[in-house]
Amino acid sequence: MNTSTVAQPAATPVTGVLVGLALCTLLPSLAVSSANVALPTLASAFGAGFAEAQWVVLAYLLAITTLIVSAGRLGDLIGRRRLLLAGIALFTAASTLCALAPTLPLLIAARALQGVGAAAMMALTMAMVGAALPKARTGSAMGLLGTMSAVGTALGPSLGGALIGALGWQAVFAVNLPLGLLAIALAWRYLPADRGQGAAGFDLPGTWWLALTLAAYALAMTWHLGLLAAAAVGLLLFLRTEARAAAPLVRLDRLRDPALSTALAMNALVSAVMMATLVVGPFHLSGALGLGAATVGVLMSVGPLLSAGSGIPAGRLVDRFGTRRTSQLGLAVMAVGCALIALLPASLGAIAYVGPLAIVTPGYALFQAANNTGVMAEVPAEQRGVISGLLTLSRNLGLITGASAMGAVFAAGGLRLSFVIATALVAVALGLARRAN
Repeated sequence: MNTSTVAQPAATPVTGVLVGLALCTLLPSLAVSSANVALPTLASAFGAGFAEAQWVVLAYLLAITTLIVSAGRLGDLIGRRRLLLAGIALFTAASTLCALAPTLPLLIAARALQGVGAAAMMALTMAMVGAALPKARTGSAMGLLGTMSAVGTALGPSLGGALIGALGWQAVFAVNLPLGLLAIALAWRYLPADRGQGAAGFDLPGTWWLALTLAAYALAMTWHLGLLAAAAVGLLLFLRTEARAAAPLVRLDRLRDPALSTALAMNALVSAVMMATLVVGPFHLSGALGLGAATVGVLMSVGPLLSAGSGIPAGRLVDRFGTRRTSQLGLAVMAVGCALIALLPASLGAIAYVGPLAIVTPGYALFQAANNTGVMAEVPAEQRGVISGLLTLSRNLGLITGASAMGAVFAAGGLRLSFVIATALVAVALGLARRAN
């Protein structure tokens, strides 16, 4: 029985809600891309090698990946607004600790803590859309959240570089303090209060096994493939635990729902393809075409900038034409763009890559807005947090897998083979979308 109560969406100030949720989406994304650009400076400042400094990024991503589903479920149980506020506060406090860290191990620990807060923020922003906004505005809101995630990705390197140059590496983390406080104020003022079902039903064994499984998988993709065996064992133990739990972290019958399982699979597939564009692109532009680092940076910003500009229009198309048609249209557009990258002659230079990328990215924004809206529109109120967490998890796993697998394909077969496979992955997603509808 659902005991959750929320304020009526119609009575909520829409602009305040959207700005608050947008900022909660921007901050975790910005914290990834801005820290990436700081790695060389951090390695120099702490006298560490690149492998050690890379844990500043990896600790953050691991915390998000392993905890995001649990954060969503806990939000359903104790109240999504309450946990979102706690997540923003933790993210903000941990950012301050990062800026004050005197050693690299303490910085890595603070980044992991920052990732815990980011997991709650990422899991619950989508979940709050259904509770805080009219249903007719859901697509536009999802499009805005996608836009803010892309803005964070695009803005991070340039903002991080400027802050490091002017104030030092500490400023990359300190900038989150005023932004985090603003996010807390907006969420406190505008997001509707809700009462959860009680944390007594939280599935600690399931949370433990899922976290270990996801950590093993993420490390297998980024560190050592031998950990895939540990991930497989962890998955079996997680499924066994969930089948026996009185109040499971993830209801297995929900995962057997064809609409949800298809949406999660499509999300992972297209996210792997998008990561391929980010991983393969710089190597192709610099290695095969001989472009300088500055030029490569400018060209690679085209994708995130287009994604930022197309998110809100994509959401409006979803509101107008529905999730079914817009999801399939987005996937079809992505397939065309990926096929063009594979087929256009190298003699065209950078335009043969960047031009099709300008097709792929808006298609991805359209698919994301439609897919997220379609899933969240059908979720019972008491499960919005955990399902939102699963959606974000499927995206993150796609990104992690795409970075590893598509990078290996590029190293073995080059650009053309990489995007033949990328086109096939999008075609599989499109086939799933057509069969599901």
